[in-house]
Amino acid sequence: MQFTIEIERETDGRWIAEVPELSGVLAYGDSLEEARAKAQALALRVVADRLDHGEAGAEFMTISFAAA
Repeated sequence: MQFTIEIERETDGRWIAEVPELSGVLAYGDSLEEARAKAQALALRVVADRLDHGEAGAEFMTISFAAA
């Protein structure tokens, strides 16, 4: 499964990164790289939690991220 990371800069200068394929996965960072890394880490935690609870199938056998 490939996740998309959408990144925008807020008016206060912070960056926000979101993974639209996983509801609620968004993270702020002081830099674009920090926001991206935090969003990727959170997405992996969500996927791991789904796997732990039997809520995910074979689509999560291969995971990659792409910038939008």
